[in-house]
Amino acid sequence: MSTSIRYNPAGTFLKSGGISAADLEALAPKLHDAREEVLADAQLWADGVDVPDAKQPLDAGFHLLPDRLLQELKDRGADSEVARLKATADRLAGSCASVVVLGIGGSYMGARALAEACCHPYYNEVPPAMRGGRPKIFYEGNNVDNDAAQGLLDVLGSDTGQWGVVVISKSGGTLETAAATRIMIRELKDSLSGDEKLADYFVPVTGTSGKLFDLSKALGCQEIYEVPDGVGGRFSVLSAVGLLPAAVMGLDIEKLLQGAADMNEHFASAKPGENVVLDYVGVCHLLEEKQGCDIRILSTWGKKLEALGLWYDQLLAESLGKHEKGALPLTIVNTRDLHSRGQQHQEGKRDKLITNVIIESADRDPLAIGESDNNQDQLNELADKTLPNILSAAIAGTNQAYLDDNRPTADLVCPQLDEYVMGQLFQMFMLATVVEGRMIGVNPYGQPGVEAYKRNMNAILRS
Repeated sequence: MSTSIRYNPAGTFLKSGGISAADLEALAPKLHDAREEVLADAQLWADGVDVPDAKQPLDAGFHLLPDRLLQELKDRGADSEVARLKATADRLAGSCASVVVLGIGGSYMGARALAEACCHPYYNEVPPAMRGGRPKIFYEGNNVDNDAAQGLLDVLGSDTGQWGVVVISKSGGTLETAAATRIMIRELKDSLSGDEKLADYFVPVTGTSGKLFDLSKALGCQEIYEVPDGVGGRFSVLSAVGLLPAAVMGLDIEKLLQGAADMNEHFASAKPGENVVLDYVGVCHLLEEKQGCDIRILSTWGKKLEALGLWYDQLLAESLGKHEKGALPLTIVNTRDLHSRGQQHQEGKRDKLITNVIIESADRDPLAIGESDNNQDQLNELADKTLPNILSAAIAGTNQAYLDDNRPTADLVCPQLDEYVMGQLFQMFMLATVVEGRMIGVNPYGQPGVEAYKRNMNAILRS
């Protein structure tokens, strides 16, 4: 199975420094072995056998999840999880003018990435007809910002129409989300009228036990979706965690899952040199090992992939940032950030690999600069050029500037932005992260460092 995503590392083959095709070829056996380990991890988890202590924790359930959900949809139809998620989303969309997604980290970042990539760029601002009659989407529980939370309540209280909540937390014990959930339940109760039931406007995605599960049962929720066992938060976007908000927005979650399933097949079958996952890992790993490029810039071109980059920042940082290892991920949006960080990337320390994420075709017809009687800006000579033309020139010009100064770049090229491509991107980055973890001897699952601040924060509040 081929992938619609192309990876071109030509910008890493420099006159001095960088890496070579021979370096990548020499790394191929190690990449192959890491892939075999990742495939074995997925099968080990799927078989439900005891996991060796050396592999704990093994949250490899994300890997085959898209295939399993699609097969269940085929086998069980309306009783499948995908069908039920779509039905719940349609019910919420039919009764709510707005839906608030409560969650932090992986519990909301994937949904936000999908919204920005696949929905209208001004989704909440356009008339309902321009978003297919779907509700506005807001995000809370991802911080403890008093003024932002109050501001959201102002919006919900002044908007016409009822609003609802999708809350995402496996345990229900994460304080930021738990506090927001209590506040939103109180406000949601006050917003209801007559014999309306809170449980009809409150949909949890959680574990099969824990604080949020118990709360949901006490509230009488009939629709409780599961965060699957063996799927960590940052790997959960292709579960109900990301699928339910995506379906509320009217996105095609079957296409999303199919993109990920096709990436799984490509990952398992394509050899190094033709495998977008392994080639991406190989380039990143070699530049860190040979050239000290331990800062990875995900350079998104245009505004629609910034949230995907922020999702990836968490994925890479929490997965590999252990035992004083792991590259530092940073996301930029160009051409915007060429006017802020560009100087540092062009002439600063040589510790960066810049990976451009390029979308070949825009959703809308190209906007031309056009002729004007007022040519003080001297743009009439570019009148036939369009905004996509300018963006393409900026990409080529920036890559050439880096190449001329022996600064490595690589291109990750997508034909367009839709649910299928996003499914491929999500799965590619998740697979690449676990492959690299196995290569460098870091367990890519679990996040013990994050737990320290939680313990301290709770101790301080309860002292």
